[in-house]
Amino acid sequence: MRVTREKAAAHRAAIVKAAADLFRARGLDGVGVAEIMQAAGLTHGGFYGHFKSKDALAAEACRAAFDEGLARVAQDHDLAAYVTNYFTTTHRDRRDGGCPMVSLGSEISHQEIEVQEKFAEGVAAYLAGIEKLLSRTGEGKNPVQIRSQAIGIVAALVGGMILARATAEARPDLSAEILDTLPASLARKVAGK
Repeated sequence: MRVTREKAAAHRAAIVKAAADLFRARGLDGVGVAEIMQAAGLTHGGFYGHFKSKDALAAEACRAAFDEGLARVAQDHDLAAYVTNYFTTTHRDRRDGGCPMVSLGSEISHQEIEVQEKFAEGVAAYLAGIEKLLSRTGEGKNPVQIRSQAIGIVAALVGGMILARATAEARPDLSAEILDTLPASLARKVAGK
């Protein structure tokens, strides 16, 4: 029985969503194709009808994970709101989603170039989203200054969340301090104080 184009597209979307969630939860090498297909509600045998390799799926899953994050950046109308929403215990404790730069960043350089390219595209788009938020309140700042601030902010977001996650179980007080401190610290840096 042939699957309609609509059904095939729905299957592909389910595979990408399952892969994006599982990769962020357990890493790119921590999950196999069979497990991804099972999470998508499909059989393992259908995988190669949708993707030529696990790397091809990983590239598309990176793009999808960044698309989720970029949608959140676009929803916030100012940087302070975005930063406050980013540094939450919900985001820190979320293992099947959240920021792909936090959950996958350290692995990407060990992946095939097609995965690295999709990740790099996502980072560039994320930086552009933060630049857009900054430009709304960037009176008197030129594009070079805004770009520089965006890079610093993204590095602080990602690094801060990595530290908050890494200390959450062994030192929950330290993890909470990181989550509580960084939004105000970033706001001061943006304001130039």
